[in-house]
Amino acid sequence: MLLPRIKGPRDLDRLSQEELDQLAAEIRSFLVDAVSKTGGHLGPNLGVVELTIALHRVFDSPKDKVLFDTGHQAYVHKLLTGRQDFGGLRTKGGLSGYPSRAESEHDVIENSHASTVLGWADGIAKANEVLGKEDHHVAAVIGDGALTGGMAWEALNNIAAAKDRPLVIVVNDNERSYGPTIGGLANHLATLRTTDGYERFLARGKDLLERTPVVGKPLYETLHGAKKGLKDFIAPQGMFEDLGLKYIGPIDGHDIEALESALQRAKRFSGPVIVHCLTQKGRGYEPAVQDEADRFHAVGVIHPDTGLPVSTDAASWTSVFADEMVKLGRERKDIVAITAAMLQPVGLKKFADAYPDRIFDVGIAEQHGATSAAGLATGGAHPVFAVYATFLNRAFDQVLMDVALHKCGVTFVLDRAGVTGTDGASHNGMWDMSILQVVPGLRLAAPRDAEQLRAQLNEAVLVKDAPTVVRFSKGVVGPAVPAVGKIGGMDVLRAPGAEVTRPDVLLVSVGALAPMCLDIADLLDRQGISTTVVDPRWVKPVDEALAPLADRHRVVVTVEDNSRAGGVGSAVAQALRDAGVDVPLRDFGIPQRFLDHATRKEVMAEIGLTAPDIARQVTGLVAKLDGRYDSEPAAAVD
Repeated sequence: MLLPRIKGPRDLDRLSQEELDQLAAEIRSFLVDAVSKTGGHLGPNLGVVELTIALHRVFDSPKDKVLFDTGHQAYVHKLLTGRQDFGGLRTKGGLSGYPSRAESEHDVIENSHASTVLGWADGIAKANEVLGKEDHHVAAVIGDGALTGGMAWEALNNIAAAKDRPLVIVVNDNERSYGPTIGGLANHLATLRTTDGYERFLARGKDLLERTPVVGKPLYETLHGAKKGLKDFIAPQGMFEDLGLKYIGPIDGHDIEALESALQRAKRFSGPVIVHCLTQKGRGYEPAVQDEADRFHAVGVIHPDTGLPVSTDAASWTSVFADEMVKLGRERKDIVAITAAMLQPVGLKKFADAYPDRIFDVGIAEQHGATSAAGLATGGAHPVFAVYATFLNRAFDQVLMDVALHKCGVTFVLDRAGVTGTDGASHNGMWDMSILQVVPGLRLAAPRDAEQLRAQLNEAVLVKDAPTVVRFSKGVVGPAVPAVGKIGGMDVLRAPGAEVTRPDVLLVSVGALAPMCLDIADLLDRQGISTTVVDPRWVKPVDEALAPLADRHRVVVTVEDNSRAGGVGSAVAQALRDAGVDVPLRDFGIPQRFLDHATRKEVMAEIGLTAPDIARQVTGLVAKLDGRYDSEPAAAVD
């Protein structure tokens, strides 16, 4: 076995070509075995085995910076940089599913949001130039899917302007992000894949012409200097070279020797170079290769031999949304859907199958997606833009200035809202209810169960003069939480007995935390603390009935799976101040810090967002109001 002997990138230098091929096979076997036990990003990593080996053979990490866009293809990089214990992958205390600075000096970017790597590379290359680090190199790996993001092209515009600043851009072209890559760039790369390259044409022609007496050499020189029209006819790579970027490729991304040769040439060049590598997502694992949906982009725990899931989950929030979208599409011809290269993960595949002319995949370009949605609304359609909550952050200006300012009826559906857990800091959807609070006119719904998700989605698409947002959690949708009454637009989930004239606590429950809030009320009741639990349903704007209701209670408590900074609790506090209601308010939510990867349950426990933790603190607050705080301790809450 070769893999256990690889403790760092320089251990690769001693291996022969035959041994490198053996190592690649061992890595694929390791990945299938390890990831099938824990879940994780399998397909992308199987596709970059040879490419990652070649990168670490050619570049001297960590002195040279090897950067990965998104980072879901960095498992091979981890293995080659001394991290081969995958037993705790994506679990608390185990390896992160993305590059992590805390794990290794070889890791640089850990935000795992796409299309950012070229900006990082541009900045690091500039720093090398300013500080005179002539022997330091930068290699940035970006997928063809990530090249659909606007940030990548903003960076390319800057990179190309410095023709003598070394920087190697490796395009990992597997024709996919989650699903197949779409758009004009995808078409261009497809042409490059299927065209016999200009440089190869010249190499063959040179051999022939130099053997031709008298006219051969001059004719070759003329051909080599021919106008771009001929070059584009042979290999239409001019899009990159027009920007001022030297282009090498396409290269077989599974041929280590060819990859090393191309990367060495790029490394020696004194300016920016694109190395175009053709790879196969899921390579070497037949179940992944046969999976047309996403080539096992991300999997749960699976049987390694078959690729089938070990267990089947109950209905998820995403699946409930998916089914309701098909129903809405059937009822209303103006409903269209938008995805940012995540058709299946956000639940729009069924809609796309049913209404193929009403689905728009904008690529990894959330900003463009939001503005395009504004245009669709202006044109008379009602777009539903489904996106992970953490990725909406990227389109905030467009939501504010293009959609809201123009009073466009666009519905944003935010999947993976709140604590998502195993994907780590950058994937928790914990900012949406804070950043969206400042958007004038925007209405934000947080459904507590499947029935409410269906109802509130239907309510959202009726709004024609403002953006609406419906956000829900990751994973299995919980049991139905029935209302026992209604106050204004709010559902009452629990009310104290009629004999209680002024209840102690008004508990404002946000979204999927409703079952936990009912548990909190039960724990408080055991301490003799009366509680009213309400679900606002629409958390922005704050319901007008909330302030008068709060005034009839001694304490107001808000519970949300969003950052406490500027979230629903802050909005409720402001509404109470504006209404002149002076009651103590305590807000519970996610602290203002980045959360390490772990299960959702473990993260919630770590940040104190559990029923016993909250009930304990509320008990202490009520005891303080009763004047018992200093004289006797608050009763324990189990």
